[in-house]
Amino acid sequence: MQIIHVIGLPVAATTYAGVVEWVLDHATRRDKAYAVEAANTHVAALARSDKAFGESISHFDLICPDGMPLVWAINSQLSPSQKLTDRVYGPTLMLETLKATSGRALELSHFLLGGSTGTLERLTFGFAKEFPNVKIAATYSPPFGEWPEDEFERICEKIRTSGANLIWVGLGCPKQEHWIASNKDRLPSGVYFGIGAAFAFHAGEVRQAPPLIQRLGCEWAYRLAMEPRRLFKRYFTYNSIFLYHLLLDQIKD
Repeated sequence: MQIIHVIGLPVAATTYAGVVEWVLDHATRRDKAYAVEAANTHVAALARSDKAFGESISHFDLICPDGMPLVWAINSQLSPSQKLTDRVYGPTLMLETLKATSGRALELSHFLLGGSTGTLERLTFGFAKEFPNVKIAATYSPPFGEWPEDEFERICEKIRTSGANLIWVGLGCPKQEHWIASNKDRLPSGVYFGIGAAFAFHAGEVRQAPPLIQRLGCEWAYRLAMEPRRLFKRYFTYNSIFLYHLLLDQIKD
């Protein structure tokens, strides 16, 4: 995969098929923990402006262009024949990966980490209905707030016992990225995904933007309209940071 730097973030110029192929290859190796991030403008801007988060993201093995602005920034650096036609949206990547593992339970199985017990139950039920030949090996809803000292070992034991090698971590950004990165050398082998709001989307708790709005790169506006009080500061701050550094980098070039 060709790596293109977008405001300093090393993003793979790739497709769903390319990411799924990479993921399945590395999951079946069972030699160590690998980390995958679906990065949007928030992730890119946070990695550029927050030293601790940037350090955590540097430990990820594959960073996909989740947001259309990242796709546009990547395409501006590619030849016409190389340009991407779509993003690699985290929630859709999850579905594509589940689909690709259908009937391969002996080699590939999934672990869902994060969210409430109710969310995980809805996810498990929904995935079993949509992908009957996919194995959800186990799920776990960790405590909210501060975790007890033995929580990391408890999570590792659950993953290890389940035999899962595709681990979906829905703890929210930036907590999930910090957790994966800081523990990467101690985690059971497999591919770990920082999956953000995918759990809430697929559990039917949060509505996704219509496809046209997503293609136009305006999903942030749709979500802001749905949750203005929670998301206004985040989108205003990090969209501004992303645009500022994108323009600054272009001027420097």
